[in-house]
Amino acid sequence: MTNALIPFDIAGLAPETGAPAPDRIVSGQPQNRVWNLYASPDGKFFSGIWESDPGAWRIAYTEHEFCHILEGESRIVADGGKTMTVKQGDAFVIPAGFTGIWEVVTRTRKHYAIYEA
Repeated sequence: MTNALIPFDIAGLAPETGAPAPDRIVSGQPQNRVWNLYASPDGKFFSGIWESDPGAWRIAYTEHEFCHILEGESRIVADGGKTMTVKQGDAFVIPAGFTGIWEVVTRTRKHYAIYEA
């Protein structure tokens, strides 16, 4: 375990690339990139930067996630209909148990901090 601070500097770092599972995609062909910059030794907490191209997919959270939008615009639609539009500067928590749809309207980049419930 280190007691050093972990900078959120992705310059020169290659992201992990991926996409939502095909059976979860609602629209588009979203591709995402993740720079996971920290993981706790027990694997229950991790944090970094996430980015995605436009598209929409179903989400089902088993973890708690703090998000801070750095750029772009997304809509998060809870099952049951409530919609939240998030854009640069917005910060929020998605609690474990949340289900719905994440729609990236314009390429979105966020800081994330996730705690596995």
